[in-house]
This record gives sequence, structure tokens and C-alpha cells, in this order.
Amino acid sequence: MMKHIQAQAEAAVRELIEVAGLRRGEILVVGCSSSEIVGGSIGHASSTEAADAVFAAIAPILAEKGIYLAAQCCEHLNRALILERRAAEAFGLDPVCVVPQPKAGGSFATAAWREFSDPVAVEHIRAHAGLDIGGTLIGMHLREVAVPVRLSVPSIGEARLLAARTRPKYIGGIRARYE
Repeated sequence: MMKHIQAQAEAAVRELIEVAGLRRGEILVVGCSSSEIVGGSIGHASSTEAADAVFAAIAPILAEKGIYLAAQCCEHLNRALILERRAAEAFGLDPVCVVPQPKAGGSFATAAWREFSDPVAVEHIRAHAGLDIGGTLIGMHLREVAVPVRLSVPSIGEARLLAARTRPKYIGGIRARYE
């Protein structure tokens, strides 16, 4: 089952990178309910194995492309985010003091904390795209104009998968020209 979860996560992140046109130095936020992946109810059936499988699938792809991963924590940590310190510094984000745990932060954020070389937690970001695995509500961490993306991968394990990209605002009215 974990191999299947990894394959789904890898396919989803590759497709989103392509569709969203993510570039080196941009941020992808991932909210991941390991409970939903294994068929449980969000927050009630945490699976470190499922979280580790998702992290192992997507982190190397993002690293290879120079895209920062922001792992969203659960509601118990107010949906704080775990990312590499260099990403926080690149975007001028202030770290906060917390270390996620499977039951307070979530298994995916815990995996990110464990696997990142120099992890920090921050309260807010404005990500360029996002994956919401299992209804984790990542919208608060996306830039203002979020555009839904339908991926060919509708779920990871038993968890419904939603994706979004962002774009700059259109301003200027009817006389304006846009790229």
C-alpha cells in the first residue's frame, strides 16, 4: 500500500509543478492528513508510515527542482508550517518555537521536521501552489488569487486530493493588457 501512496504522491506533485509552472525558489504548501490516506477520519487515525511515504515521494522532486516545501501542521498548532530555514530566510519569515508531533502538528509535518536539514516553524506563508491531501484546508497559506487545478490523480490512498496554483491579480480595468 505504501508504494501505491508514494506513486500517487509523486504523480500528483510532478503534474502540479508542470501545470502551475512552478519555478526554482517558489513555495509549494502541502497539507496532508495521514488519517484520511489510510481511510480514517482526519485527526483520528494518524499514520506515520503514510506520512513518511508521501514525504519520501515528493521531497526529492521538489529539492531537485529547487522548489521549497512547506509542510502544514494540523489545527492543534494553528496550521503552522514547517520548512527549511533557508526558505524562511529567503521570504523574510519569522520562526516560531514549536516542534510538531504526530498528535500535535500531524505526522506529515513531523516527517518534514525530522527529514529537513535545518527545519523551522513559521505561522504564515504565501505559497505559489498547494496540495491538500484529505481536506486539511491549505487555502490560508496560498497567495491571494488561487486557481483550482484538477489533477489526473484524484486521491492519495483513501484521501481526496485537491490542488491549486496561484497567479498575480489582474488590475487596471478594460484598457489594461495582460501577459
